[in-house]
Amino acid sequence: MAREENASLAQTVIRLLLRATGLRDSPGSGEEPRTDSDLDALAGSWSAEEAEEFERALAEQRRIDPDIWN
Repeated sequence: MAREENASLAQTVIRLLLRATGLRDSPGSGEEPRTDSDLDALAGSWSAEEAEEFERALAEQRRIDPDIWN
């Protein structure tokens, strides 16, 4: 593939990884990067109750168990 496209092996691997992860469109589509590959759509989508539940779960994970560290 690299030889066919006159590209380095590294360039070819990066291009294939971008395609496989969905960060670039499939072959033949112009290889334009997708602009919606981040998590912006999730920002602000939780209700106050969901956010509080998430914070409670994080608080439990942040609790330090002294028995482990002594």
